[in-house]
Amino acid sequence: MAPERESGARERTPAGATAATRPRARLDQPRPPRRRLLPEWDPDAFGRLSERIARFLGTGRFLVWMTVVIIVWVLWNVTVPIALRFDQYPFIFLTLVLSLQASYAAPLILLAQNRQDDRDRVNLEQDRKQNERSIADTEYLTREIAALRMGLGEVATRDWMRSELQDLAKEMDERRRHDGQAGHVVFPAERTEHPPGRDADDR
Repeated sequence: MAPERESGARERTPAGATAATRPRARLDQPRPPRRRLLPEWDPDAFGRLSERIARFLGTGRFLVWMTVVIIVWVLWNVTVPIALRFDQYPFIFLTLVLSLQASYAAPLILLAQNRQDDRDRVNLEQDRKQNERSIADTEYLTREIAALRMGLGEVATRDWMRSELQDLAKEMDERRRHDGQAGHVVFPAERTEHPPGRDADDR
């Protein structure tokens, strides 16, 4: 049995082909597109079209045109001769058309609402991230301002220096007044004045 299996394997393997020379799918290249039996469409383009239809269905223009079409439909099938009527009373074809319109309008409106919900969700997520960044920036600025205040508390400001100089000037004025009242003030003229007899001797 084993020789028969080996001979069968040799027959299936082409001559001169080994495991290293067999064609392999390359990982650096995308796979070729597969053929599909169902038609393909762009979901984004279909969603935009559904939103346009949903917006038109929610306008007064659509209601006016639909009312005009129904009135013309009913008047035509009531007033014209029987040979020209295409939907006689009880207007079964009109009911079918309106039912078909409603059956298509509901999914289109739901699809448009889903797309709007997705956009709102993305906008809310972006707003949340923006708020988080704003809160983080505010906290950082608050910490920086607090650090600056603490640093400025140890620095001599202009007002502080002015107040200190004013206090020092007041203290010196008080000392001068006190010394003047006690008679301890010595004028410079008295310090430099010499006795007259000594001047004569020098001469």
